[in-house]
Amino acid sequence: MKSVYDVAIIGGGPAGSTAATFLARKKYKVVVLEKEKFPRFHIGESLLPYSMGAFERLGVREKLDARFIPKYGAEISTTCGTNVSKFFFKDAFQMRHPQAYQVTRSEFDELLLDNSSENGAEVRQETSVESLEFGPEQVGITVKSGGQTERIAARYVLDCSGRSAVIGNYFKLRKTYANLKKFSVFAHYENVARDEGKRGTFIRIITGRDGWFWMIPLTPTKMSIGIVMDLTTFKAMKKSPEAALEDSLREQPMIWNRMADASRVTEVYSVSDYSYRNSSLFGDRWLLAGDAAGFIDPVFSTGVFLAIRSGEAAADTLDTALKTPEKRLSVFKSYERNVNHVMNLYLRFVSSWYKPKFTEVITHPVSRLQLVEVVNSVLAGNLASVNFSIWWRMQLFYLVTFLQRYIPLCPRVSLDPKDCDPAAHVASKEVEQEPASAI
Repeated sequence: MKSVYDVAIIGGGPAGSTAATFLARKKYKVVVLEKEKFPRFHIGESLLPYSMGAFERLGVREKLDARFIPKYGAEISTTCGTNVSKFFFKDAFQMRHPQAYQVTRSEFDELLLDNSSENGAEVRQETSVESLEFGPEQVGITVKSGGQTERIAARYVLDCSGRSAVIGNYFKLRKTYANLKKFSVFAHYENVARDEGKRGTFIRIITGRDGWFWMIPLTPTKMSIGIVMDLTTFKAMKKSPEAALEDSLREQPMIWNRMADASRVTEVYSVSDYSYRNSSLFGDRWLLAGDAAGFIDPVFSTGVFLAIRSGEAAADTLDTALKTPEKRLSVFKSYERNVNHVMNLYLRFVSSWYKPKFTEVITHPVSRLQLVEVVNSVLAGNLASVNFSIWWRMQLFYLVTFLQRYIPLCPRVSLDPKDCDPAAHVASKEVEQEPASAI
C-alpha cells in the first residue's frame, strides 16, 4: 500500500526544510525527499539580516548563535582599494535586525533539515525522485533509495530541488538571462588575514576589470573566496578552474596581500550559466520555491534569503489550499506574484551592478536624502517589504548610476590591477557609515 502525504517536498535545502517545518507544525503529513546525504558542500554562505525574523519563527536562533559567526555588515571595494565602502547593517534604513550570520552551508543546511524532522516532518535522505504523475486529486511520485524503488502519493508537491529544478525541467519552464551568463569558481582557505572586531565579520566584495570577488569569513580561521566573471571571459582564459582561480587572486592586491599565510583546504568548485527563472511557479498540484523557482546572481547574497522567504510563503499558501480547496487558484496566483515581485526587484539591482560605472557610485556614496541608508537596507535584504519611502530613493539611486556612465558625478576609478599603486591597499580612501550620518 503506497503512502499518501498532504505535501511532498522535493529537496531538503533551506527552502524545503523551512516549508517542511511550518507545514509539520500545522500537523500536516509531510515528507522531504532529499537526493543527497547531509552534510554536503554547498555555496551561498553569507546570510542577510532580513532572514533573522524567519529564523526566530523556525526556532533556530539559539542554535545559529551558538554555531556560526555573526555578520555585521558588508564591504565593497574597487580593485586597487581606491574606494572602499563599509556598510554596518545597524545603520540601514528601517532596520530591525543589526546582524546576520556567515555560515558553513553544509552545517547550516543540516541544522535546518534536522529542525524540520524535530518538528514532525518525515525526512528521507539519499532518496531521488525518479518520475512524477500529475492527477486531478494528487501527484504520484516514484522514489528510489538504496537501490529500491517505491511509489508514494501527495495531495501537493513543493519543488525545492534547487537548480536541479525537477518540476521546472519536467514542464520545460526554465528561461535563462542573456545578460547574466556567468562563471563562478571558488574554494575555502585557512589563515587569510582579516580586519579586527566587527569589521572582520564583513563579507568583502572586490570589483575587478573582468569580474568581482567575494571573501566570506566562515570561522575564526576559515574563509570562502571566489570570483564571478562572464562565461566568455573564462573560456577565453583557456585555463582550468583551479588555475583561473589562483591566477585571478594573484592579480588582486586587495585579496592577495591578505593571503601570505593562507592555504586552500577544499577542492576548487565551479559553476556556470546559473541565472534563470521559471516561466510559471505553480500548477494545479504543485508550487516552486527557492532556487527551483529561479536564481538571479550571488552578488548580493540573497539566495538563502529568497529560499527561506519563499519556503515560508509556500507553506502558508499550501496551508490555505489544503484547508479551503476553493481558494487554491487565487492563493497560488498570489504566491507567484509575490515571489516574482521580489525576484524582479533583485534582478534590477543585479543588472545595474553589471553595468558600467555602477561600482564608481556604490563605492563613493554621499549621504543625501538617506540614499546611503536605503542602499544599505537593500544590501541587507530589504527586497520584500519595499515601501514608497524606499522605492523613490532607489529610483534616484538608479538615476545616478545611469548618469554616471556619461557624467562623472563620482570620481572615475580604474578596475585594472595593472594600474594599482603597491601601497594603495594601505592608503585607500575608506568611507564608513556612522549612525545617522554620512559615510
